[in-house]
Amino acid sequence: MIKLTFALTRRPEFTREAFQDYWFNTHAPLVASVREALRIKRYVQMHSLPAEISADLRVARGGPEGYDGVAQLWWDSFEDLAANADNEAARAAGRLLLEDEARFVDLPKSPLWWGQEKVIF
Repeated sequence: MIKLTFALTRRPEFTREAFQDYWFNTHAPLVASVREALRIKRYVQMHSLPAEISADLRVARGGPEGYDGVAQLWWDSFEDLAANADNEAARAAGRLLLEDEARFVDLPKSPLWWGQEKVIF
């Protein structure tokens, strides 16, 4: 399996709470509605806790500011994902999700990357 990890930073007009509410209650059902068209096997949201809870840990490690959440999406393989390129329904679904993400995510400040899990325990 391959995984897309997306570290989300909210748009400045959103509070963390409003961002997480929209992400969970509006965007997540939208992702669920197109999961078959995009061949997504699993979708998980990890919502950050208030920044002050992680402040001491971040400072002790010299780390950057945190994110408002992390989304993880799984596919069976790159080949399975590539099949979406020739599928108009998948392309439309991808456009729909990106259009919605632009409403609440600060996309230039939200890195994403492909990865493969290496389970340690």
